Amino acid sequence: MKLSRPVSWFLLAFGVWSWFVWTNFLGNLWKDSSGLAFDDAGDPTAYFWVHLVLAVTSLVLGTAIGAIGLRGLRALRGRKADGQPG
Repeated sequence: MKLSRPVSWFLLAFGVWSWFVWTNFLGNLWKDSSGLAFDDAGDPTAYFWVHLVLAVTSLVLGTAIGAIGLRGLRALRGRKADGQPG
């Protein structure tokens, strides 16, 4: 399957955006002082674990999607170097 240049850029941007958003979210989750993520004893709550799994899953998917976009861009660059229309 060949990806177009705009689709490849979109996928790569999605991967970068996922890392930006979810790493920021994880930092905020870790520093939470509202009582949602950690109870009074400092132990993680169910809220913490659910959102941690959500964030890690989103980072993994964002990485995979970004890698597909990067591979698409590299393939287009390789075709252009061979003289094929990109």
